[in-house]
Order: sequence, then structure tokens, then C-alpha cells
Amino acid sequence: MKKSLIALAVLAASGAAMAQSSVTLFGIIDTNVSYLDGINDGAGGTNDKYGLGTSGLQTSRLGFRGVEDLGGGLKAGFWLEGEIFGDDGNASGFNFKRRSTVSLMGNFGEVRLGRDQTPVYAKTSSYDLFGQAGYGQFLGWSAWGAPGTDANGQRKNNLITYFSPKMSGFSGAIGYGFDEQTTGELGRYAGGYIAYDNGPLSVALAYDQSDLGQAAAGGIAARSIERDVISLGASYDFGVAKLSGIYQHLEDDESGRSDKQIDSFALGVSAPVGPGVVKLQYALYDQENMGFNTSDSKAHQYSLGYVYDLSKRTAVYGTVSYIDNKDDSEVNLSGKGLGTNPALRSDSQTGVQVGIRHSF
Repeated sequence: MKKSLIALAVLAASGAAMAQSSVTLFGIIDTNVSYLDGINDGAGGTNDKYGLGTSGLQTSRLGFRGVEDLGGGLKAGFWLEGEIFGDDGNASGFNFKRRSTVSLMGNFGEVRLGRDQTPVYAKTSSYDLFGQAGYGQFLGWSAWGAPGTDANGQRKNNLITYFSPKMSGFSGAIGYGFDEQTTGELGRYAGGYIAYDNGPLSVALAYDQSDLGQAAAGGIAARSIERDVISLGASYDFGVAKLSGIYQHLEDDESGRSDKQIDSFALGVSAPVGPGVVKLQYALYDQENMGFNTSDSKAHQYSLGYVYDLSKRTAVYGTVSYIDNKDDSEVNLSGKGLGTNPALRSDSQTGVQVGIRHSF
């Protein structure tokens, strides 16, 4: 009898603990058949390529997240997330570089620490109708010639971010990424946004600054770039269709050369058709002082996609995108799984993807 009472007490205590905390396994598998032409062959011509790609509709991922209720409206949470490559099964290994954070949440908002999307990218990239995946995605968040794996401004290491609660539709966030250098500021990041989301209208204005470049090594002099980016995004859902737009101004200050400036624009519309959604988006990339022969070059991108929902978790999709480089521009379509696919200067590229996405 006494043993039974003890067992019941332990079980009750265990149940109470489980009710206050939870851990979730989640993920997305997105694999497609891809075709891309206009790939620079390094000898003044172009080739094409086809095969299996990954992340054409949404980035494939595997993650773990958890929340613990600390009482009094305070919660603690963690998030570990890594990218999956469905075409080769992560041949180079799996990591948690997409996100590895711990946070405290409450009525005050959220304070988050670790490697994560920058607050600016997390918010303003949501106005890309192609969700920053596949050939159709808006390419304003590119490295644009800066060195380093995080030069595109999408994610940063050593990041501390504060997200405010939503008040009458208004919200905001601010983040700071430590450079962790004894001298200089290489790797430092600072940025934030203010946003208004109310009913069918969403608007966000953002600014961030990054210290990019590379340290001196192997006889190569140190290279320092201060990158400033202003981003504006907006969308309006009319019910029968949703209109979305992005404007982004990027400026690099690098010693010994003229300031590099990139003005990127995107305008798109999506509409429900049957059990799916059709998407059409135009983007312009106006580049100045990119180190080429001319001071001003442009690239025009046209993207069309359709997503057909088979269920709440599974969808099939098709995307076709065309980019037309003018003058000395050499912007290339971004697709994962086919390797490096640079465009030939002043040439065009066409990409096609047909795939399946399953989430769990």
C-alpha cells in the first residue's frame, strides 16, 4: 500500500512537471527536380545543368524547440535548428547553424541569445512572396562581393536580440552581434526594425549595420567593409489577392575604393487558385561601383510559381524564374543542390523547379 502511494505521488509530480514544459521535434523535407541554364563555364560561354535540388519552396530543416513555464507569466525557451539537404543527405554533416538560441519570454516581450536570423532579415524577408527559397526568391539579401559566410546579413553569431510585444498593431526588435575581437570590430552587427501589422495591412521599416571583411592572413592584407542597409517592406491582403513589395538600399564603405551601392526592389502578387496559390514577382537589382568596367549595372528578375496543397503538411509546387543581366551585372539565380551556378556577365539565366514539400 505504501509503495503504491509513493508511486502515485511520483507520477503526479512527474505529470505536473511535464505540464509546465514541452519539447517539440519539427522539420521540413523539400526536394525538387531542377533545371538551370546560363551557367558561366569559365571560358566565355555558358552551360546548363539539371538534377535534384533541395529547398525550392521552403528550406529543408530539422529542429528541436522547447518552452518551460516559470510562473508569473515568465517562460524560458530554447531552439536548435539545422538545414537538411534532401538530395545528398547532408554529405558534409549536420549542424545547428540555422538557429541555436535560448530565450526568456513574458509580458515584456522576448530576449533571445545565440546564433539566429538578424531581426531585420527575420521581419522584412517575410514580404518575399517566394519565402527566400528556390529560384524565385528575392536576391537583395546576397553577399554582393563581401567575404564571409554571413555577409548576406541573414544570420549572425553571438547575437542578442530583444523583441517587443505587439501594442495596437505596432511591434519592434533590436539586435546586437558581438565581434569578440581584441582589436577592431570585424564581425560586429547592430540592427532593428519597427513594424505595423493590423488586419490586411503589414508594414516594416528596418536598418542594420555590419562590419564585414577578412583578417590579414597568408600575405593578404586585412580587408574591412562597413555595410549599411535600409529595408522597407509592405503587404496588403485584398482577400482575392495579396500585394507585397520590398525596397532595400545597401551601401558598402571600404577603404581604397568608391562606395558600393545596391538598390533592390521587388513587387509581387499572389492569389488563391483552387486548393493552392499562384505567385508572380518582379525584382530589380540596380548596382553601382561593383568593381566592374561600368559604374552602373542592372538585373531584372521575373518569377512565377504555383503551390498545390495536397494536405496541411504536404504540397507540390512549380517555379520558373528568369533573370536578365544588363551591362556588367552577373547576378545569378539562387538554388540549392546543383552546386555553384555563376551567371555570365551581361547574360541571362532561366531556372525551373518542380518539387514536393512535406512538413512535420
